[in-house]
Amino acid sequence: MDMADQTYTVQGTFFIGQKWHPYEKTVTAPNEKVAVERIYTVLGSKHRLKRREITIEQVKPAAGDSGGAGGSA
Repeated sequence: MDMADQTYTVQGTFFIGQKWHPYEKTVTAPNEKVAVERIYTVLGSKHRLKRREITIEQVKPAAGDSGGAGGSA
């Protein structure tokens, strides 16, 4: 892990059976793009999902995260 890693909360849905299920996951990554890739990796591996069966609706720094270059707006 790099010293600039931050914690991100990712929200979205994934498709299992005939229904979309909501999820919220927290991952550690150096930026939002890598956080999204880690979500695809984790959900795809755990639930045997393809990328088209996973939607990413929101990626944001986790509350209380004190890491990296992020700041308050």
